[in-house]
This record gives sequence, structure tokens and C-alpha cells, in this order.
Amino acid sequence: MRSVNIGICGLGTVGAGVYNVLSRNSKHINSRANCNIVISQVGARRDNPNCDTGSTDVSRDIFDVAKNPAVDVVVELIGGTDVAYELVMTALNNGKHVVTANKALIAQHGMEIFAAAESRGLMVAYEAAVAGGIPIIKALREGLAANRVHWLAGIINGTTNFILSEMDSKGRDFADVLTEAQEKGYAEADPTFDVEGIDAAHKLVIMASLAFGMPLSLEGIFTDGITKLEPQDVAYARELGYAIKHLGIARQSDAGIELRVHPTLVPESCLIAGVNGVSNAVMVNADAVGTTLYYGPGAGSEPTASSVIADIVDVARTMGAGADCWVPALGIASADLQANKIMDIQDIETSFYIRFSALDKSGVLSNITGIMADAGISIEAIIQREQPAGEDYVNVIILTNVTQEKLLDAAVENIEQLETVRGNVSFIRVEHLDQ
Repeated sequence: MRSVNIGICGLGTVGAGVYNVLSRNSKHINSRANCNIVISQVGARRDNPNCDTGSTDVSRDIFDVAKNPAVDVVVELIGGTDVAYELVMTALNNGKHVVTANKALIAQHGMEIFAAAESRGLMVAYEAAVAGGIPIIKALREGLAANRVHWLAGIINGTTNFILSEMDSKGRDFADVLTEAQEKGYAEADPTFDVEGIDAAHKLVIMASLAFGMPLSLEGIFTDGITKLEPQDVAYARELGYAIKHLGIARQSDAGIELRVHPTLVPESCLIAGVNGVSNAVMVNADAVGTTLYYGPGAGSEPTASSVIADIVDVARTMGAGADCWVPALGIASADLQANKIMDIQDIETSFYIRFSALDKSGVLSNITGIMADAGISIEAIIQREQPAGEDYVNVIILTNVTQEKLLDAAVENIEQLETVRGNVSFIRVEHLDQ
């Protein structure tokens, strides 16, 4: 059989996983690829004790790999954006196909990278950039190619899902669970990228571009993290028949494209509500197939390596089939992508969970419901919790019907100004994911 030589750049958690799985399952992988996939060089600044590179050529300069005439495919696994961008562009300029697991790189620089690849007849594959071992990129680009996608919603960050799962099942505080997540290696020492939703935003942009045939751009995406969530809201949500999940949501409508990442109440009956721990899941609703769910490990050495190697196999197969057989990175040529209006969060319509502390006194609730009625907000349910001993204030929870966010914001501002309401009003968006 013919041989395809690959160069792996980066020997961290994922890089070591790719090397180990390729080495361990080489016979099976080569049979699937219909060629011999050979690791001809590794670029890494340091060795990884979890990976025995044996006699493989290891360079301490990753750019040696991108310039090596013997390498056909460069596998970028170094992370970050600046050096990774330079590495990928160097590889393309030297006629190499590229496989990457770098969501930030694709979200921020994907259009430049894809244009450079297309102009040279080269492939860029990035299955592992979203949801680890779950093949959601192939599902959107190929498996659902016959469909018009209406919406997608995903748990696409394992750190936030682990934290929310622990808060839900055990009533723990955010800070307490975050510490455990860091001890277990689920969260970085600086967890901002995960808990503030930045990581999920990068992944959502990639999926939305594939789903709706639009250019990659982070502009206009609404992002909210989980740091302000309180255990009482997680508990109240469960009492009401909901789970709180940190979702990335993309929806296409006549008004434009919704792109938002935020905590969300979803009904317990929804499949995605039962996805716990560090697992990821993505629901996709499309016109022909209806709603499908993609579930599995969203990170980890070998699960992510599984997606990286799937891309390597795809590239190797296509190389053998000829230059006319490759598919552009976003499924269609960059020139055919259509820019869409990204909707402002204020214009998006959804239901809401609202909680506030109100004086337990006649007429207070009627004042609040009057404010909401004046704002044009329809109320689905009101629940008043039992008054704690010695307290004059009680927690009140309101579930609204679908309304525009700007109407909700105006009502919340007026409610917070009431002397009979103590502190700030908390609210969380509600999604039923059934249409």
C-alpha cells in the first residue's frame, strides 16, 4: 500500500494520545485508511513520560515538521493561537495538509486558514476542536448534508457540566466544586476560559458556521458563564422539573441567527438534561431528520485522539482519491458562504426563570405582576416559598412564557426599584428544545 507520512506537533495530553493510539492500532487504522499511516516526525519541546516515541525522529523545533519535505500531513496539537497560527500557515505554505484540535485557532483564524488551504488545494480538518471524541463536525458537514438545520444546542464544555452536575446532585457551592475540578484536572489553575463560557463560544461558532453555511466569526455572540449561579436556583429548578445546563445555542430564524452561551433551564424530560459529569452532548434539529443527539466524552487524551485520527484517516483516503475529491473545511467553498445577521441578545425570545426576595405583605405580588403585565410579559407560574423563621422576606419564583429579553430586562429593573424587594433579581433563560 501507499504511505502517508504525518508529523505530530505537540506531545501533551492529546499529542501523546494520538501517538499511542496510532501506534497501538496501526494495523486496524491502516486497513481503514487503505494506506500506511506513518509517524515520520514529532515536534515537541519536551518529552512526555506517557508516550514512548522510540526511534521516531523528534525535533525540539515544531517548525522543522512543517517544513520537512517528507511530511504529508501536519497535526497541530500545541494549543494557543499565535504560534499555532504561524505553524499552520507555514505547513500550508509548504504544501502540507493540516489536522488540528485547536478550537480557538479555528474560531479566530479559520477563514484565513481555510482560504489559504483552498487556494493551494489542501485540506484542513478539525473534528477534535469541538466536543472531544464526539464526531459532531462530520455529522454537521456530511451526515446532515441533506438537511436545513433549524437549531442546535450543546453541552460543549466538560468543566462547567461537571460543576453544575455536582451543584445539582449534591447541593454544593460553585467555589467548592471548582476546587475539586481543579484537583481532578477537569479545570485549569485559571478556569476563566471554561467557567465564563469562552471555550464554549469558540466551539459554538464553529458548529454554527457548519450548520448555517456562514463565515466563522466571534462577533456578536452572547456569552455568560456559571460563576453567578447559586445552589438555591439549581435546587429550585429541580423542584420545578428542570435541570440547569450551560448551553451553547445557535438558532436560525427570519430575524437572523441566534448565537448565545449561557446557563439554561431545560426540562428533565429532555435528553440533554441527563448528561452529567464531564460528558458533552449536542442536539441538532433539522427539517428532514428531525432532532438528533450526539453524546460522549468531550475531552481526554484518547477520546480526543480518536477524533484527531479520524481526520488523519479522512485526509489520507482523500489524498489517494485525487485532488478533486476533497471537501472544503466548512462543507462549501469559502466564496459561497453567506453572511447572516447575528441577533442582539435583547431581541431574542425565550422563557425565563426569575427569583427575588420580596416582603411577605399583602399587595406586593400584585405590584410585581402588574409591572410584568405592563411590560407585556405573560406569566406561566408563580411560586412563593415558605417564610423562614424570623424573616419578613420570602423567595418568589416566577416562570414566564416566551418573551423578548429587552422586555424582561425592563421589568427586572422596575422590580428591583421596589422598596418591598430586597437585593437583585436573578433570572435564567429557559429552553424546551422541542421546536
